[in-house]
Amino acid sequence: MRQVVVYPGEDGYWVAECPSLPGCVSQGKTKAKALENIKEAIDGYIAVLKDDRLPVPQEKFETLVVAV
Repeated sequence: MRQVVVYPGEDGYWVAECPSLPGCVSQGKTKAKALENIKEAIDGYIAVLKDDRLPVPQEKFETLVVAV
């Protein structure tokens, strides 16, 4: 299970990022597509780490939302 942040991008697409996996970012025309794409990206990211015998970063579920 991984935390994912989803937000609207400047180009009209939705951006999805997985903060616990640096650089693991995807996008989609809809939120649902962005989520589908980031799940695939997360699976691929972790598979490559395992193939290269590198450690898989642990997930941290600490989130704070600040309204400014």
